[in-house]
Amino acid sequence: MTLTSKGFVLFLFLVLPIAAQDVANKLPPSIQTSGEAVIIAKPDRAQIDIGVVTQADNSQNAASKNATQLGAVLAQLKQLLGTGADVKTISYSLSPNYRYPTGGGEPTITGYTATNVVRVTLDDLTQVGNVIDAATGSGANRIQSLQFTLKNRETVEAQALTEAARNARKKADTLAAALGVNILRILSVSESSPIVVPVRSVAYARAEATSTPIESGTIEVQATVSLSVEISPR
Repeated sequence: MTLTSKGFVLFLFLVLPIAAQDVANKLPPSIQTSGEAVIIAKPDRAQIDIGVVTQADNSQNAASKNATQLGAVLAQLKQLLGTGADVKTISYSLSPNYRYPTGGGEPTITGYTATNVVRVTLDDLTQVGNVIDAATGSGANRIQSLQFTLKNRETVEAQALTEAARNARKKADTLAAALGVNILRILSVSESSPIVVPVRSVAYARAEATSTPIESGTIEVQATVSLSVEISPR
């Protein structure tokens, strides 16, 4: 006897749920847990973004004025930190300034603004305040950002992952003991990339003060590990 096409399709619909159920029944009994960890670290590197903003009636004068002003800032920074200081340009812009008529119509160009931002990277955190003072005292008119980071970020991330994995396993052991079962083996492990929460400061302009006090604070490195273990009755 041969099966018709309709009978064959019906046969497949009957077999597939049974096969899926067999696969599910073959999965070993398990416990799933997750562990979290937060490592607190002291920052050992700072990045300061220092800007010079200048305006003039035409683009050439705005750019020239900016170059002169920034040159004075860089000279002062090299005098403070030495010629080997880690200073690099991260952005530059030269754009027109517009005046918009109150009654509508085409805007007119009233001048140009040049902006040049350099980043200073420091491993000596005691110099952060001195760098800000030297820069603003020699022509910088914008401290765009200040961020404290870690030189060896991978080391702290590994500590966070290790602690999170231990916490996940401890939870699995606690559940197994409470349920009266044994843990046979680890079935799977997954982790979320560690999250580093750096210390940042908001952007601010030059303030009149004898010195700029800076507190580096701490950095949080967060990690999560998910664990699945096979269990068996005792």
